Amino acid sequence: MPENRPNILLLMPDQLRADFVGCYGAGFARTPHLDRLAETGIRFTNAVSPHPLCGPARASLLTGHNAVSTGVMTNGSWLRPDHAACGMPTIAEVLTDAGYLTAAIGKMHFMPWDAAEGFQFRRIAEDKRHIHIKDDYADFLSARGYSKPYGPDEAGYAENLMASISALPPELQVDNWVKDETLAFLRERARQTQPFFAMIGFPGPHDPYNPPEEMLKDWDPADMPAAFPATDTTEVFRKGQIAQNRKGSAAIDMEAFPDRVKQRVRMHYSALTQNIDSCIGEILQELDGAGLSDNTVVIATSDHGDLLGDFGLLGKNNFLESSIRIPLIVRTPSQSGPVSENGLVTLTDLFATIAGLARAEISARGDSYPLPGLTANDRVRRVAMGVIGSGFMITDGQHKLSRYKNGLATLYDISSDPMEQRNLTDDPSVGPVRDRLDAALAQELLAALADGNIEKGYEYATMTPDHPSHERGWKRPYPVADPQKKEIQPL
Repeated sequence: MPENRPNILLLMPDQLRADFVGCYGAGFARTPHLDRLAETGIRFTNAVSPHPLCGPARASLLTGHNAVSTGVMTNGSWLRPDHAACGMPTIAEVLTDAGYLTAAIGKMHFMPWDAAEGFQFRRIAEDKRHIHIKDDYADFLSARGYSKPYGPDEAGYAENLMASISALPPELQVDNWVKDETLAFLRERARQTQPFFAMIGFPGPHDPYNPPEEMLKDWDPADMPAAFPATDTTEVFRKGQIAQNRKGSAAIDMEAFPDRVKQRVRMHYSALTQNIDSCIGEILQELDGAGLSDNTVVIATSDHGDLLGDFGLLGKNNFLESSIRIPLIVRTPSQSGPVSENGLVTLTDLFATIAGLARAEISARGDSYPLPGLTANDRVRRVAMGVIGSGFMITDGQHKLSRYKNGLATLYDISSDPMEQRNLTDDPSVGPVRDRLDAALAQELLAALADGNIEKGYEYATMTPDHPSHERGWKRPYPVADPQKKEIQPL
């Protein structure tokens, strides 16, 4: 194995949008530790989560394949159990094989929730809505006479659309538990020489937006930026979200969503983000104190964003910017100053990036490009395709075309219309842009379908007289892990 391979620490709050982090222009945010990480690392300014939903985003990050290839397009599906045999190993499996100690602490959203997915060490605190899961955090609370809080029981939950007040004291908050477990892991690793890859999943600031009262001190809803105005296009999303949240686990009625509630949601979210930033600060301090910083790559990002009242919406599950735009910061031991990378990158690109940093071998398959400025790489991402159960998206970083299964189509010029107020789909002046993106979407979809079905392949044998498939009873190999050479077929 190569010597002096770096440790890799991946910090991933859940549902943290980029423009609520200070170094991404949020003057109201209190994220000094993330900001300091950007001052000594690479800040990617055009990073998107192409599959803005917890399960699909994480399945693609883990495997380096997009949601069409993994088949994970909703939170009601997960990777097939034999995905590694099909040539789709997780990054944990890749790095474990490469000699790393692999750890997952906090929320991962695997199914089943205690599946290893290649990680050798796990400490589990699942989604804040998953109150019945008997994970390590539930055991921690039980030993202290508490249980996981149920959002609708918390003060202010219904009237403030999940911006409630947690009755748990700060030291028992789930994000603080994840931080404490991470600190314990790092203290143990300081005594070891084996390199590690640790994925740290903070369950916040995902809804319910429920900090304890102590975390809201000195916060004022009036200091929050106003939500983006609704449009005729976004009203289509709003109707569906109202119905979904009435009957779903959120258990809220969004029919009325006044500005004062939007501001309160944003304030609670920001307070939770401030606490997570403080947790990250303690983790970075532990890296320094344990003597690990000089050989640890730190990556900070999120699985997707949160609409936070924009267009009268909450959560994610569409391709609006508030839903897909994420922070992505990488600090390497050799980095000496701030760098901004403006090219289009995706959350899925972390698979190839982490493998490259670990000098681990991976297949050329998939939809993961090494992030620029980190590894020897001449591949540049031209477009990013996004897929969730409700539709498809394609973006070149400036223009973004989305097509939804309900028939809605959107085309936005993000550079001139970052608040997505003008749907250009039917504008004849942008017809060439729409056609170009439609062609790119078709190309990406076909490539992803082929990639996701390689396990069904077999060697083309028509002109090979001695191939055993010509005899009765031949059993074709299944699953196939890698593409086999096939004779090119004419169209």
